Formats: sequence, structure tokens, C-alpha cells
Amino acid sequence: MAAKKKAAKAGAAAVAAKNSPYVQRLIDDEDLRDNILQAYDSARSAYARLGSGKTPATKQIFDDKKLQKDFQQAASSFRDASVAFREAPKSQRSSGGRILRKLLLLLLVVGGAFAASEGLRKKALDALFGAEEEFEYTSATTTPAPAPSPPPSSTTVAPASGASDPGTSPASP
Repeated sequence: MAAKKKAAKAGAAAVAAKNSPYVQRLIDDEDLRDNILQAYDSARSAYARLGSGKTPATKQIFDDKKLQKDFQQAASSFRDASVAFREAPKSQRSSGGRILRKLLLLLLVVGGAFAASEGLRKKALDALFGAEEEFEYTSATTTPAPAPSPPPSSTTVAPASGASDPGTSPASP
């Protein structure tokens, strides 16, 4: 009977772990997993370097640059992972952002269609303001008639034979 209780407790713990927001976050967020793995690797490397036994631990902590780098990298990765756990999940965005993005895309498409098609612009203006009236403009005032221009001046050349005006008859011999 005790085995059944232990199995039931283990099953309940597994269900609780599965429904935990932290476990779900760990499953969903790849950056969080990368930060935890990097922190683990750096801490393991630092521990192996510290436990090598070549020099005393106090001297290694203060003098060994590689050990200090491993500690800094592990601390940085743990800090990033803890910040990621505390922040809201990235995948749970409000639907307002998606709607705004769709409206912006729709606005760009409609604007591009209006810019590209003169017929579409005319139809939209006719729908908004009514059809354009066709009319012919006639002026109420009369314009004065242009002044007559002088006839073009013609230059006549006198004939070389001694004839005077072509309209007159020459004297007979």
C-alpha cells in the first residue's frame, strides 16, 4: 500500500512540475536554456580548474586569469537566466500588437494601390465627393477685337529698261 502512495505522490509531483510556469518557461525559451547550459559549463570548468590541486585555492582565485574568466562567465549566465525567469515570456504578446501590425500592412497596401492606379483614385474620389461635373466655361465679358494690322509693305524694284510704273503705259516712239 505504501508503494501505491509513493507512486501517486510521484505522479502528482510530475503533473505539478509539468503545469509549473517555470518549467513551461524553460521548455519554451531557447535563450533561457542556452544561458543555463553556458552557466553550468562555466561553473564546471571553474570547479575543475580550482580542484586541479597544482596550487593552493586562494592563490588560484587571485592569480589565475582563466579561472576568473570562468567565474565571470558563469555569474553572467546565471544572472541572464534569472532575469529571463523573472521577465514575462516573450511568446505571450498582446493581440494589440498583431492587430496594429496588420492595420499598418493594410494601410501600406491600399496606399500603394492608390499610388499605382489612376482609375482607382478617380473611383475613390467619385465615391467620396460625387461624380465630377463636366462643364464648359464661357466668359461673360467680351474681349475687344484685335486692331487690324497694317498690310505688309511691299518693296517694288524699278525695271532696268527705263519703264516707270508698271500701271502706266509707256510713251510711244
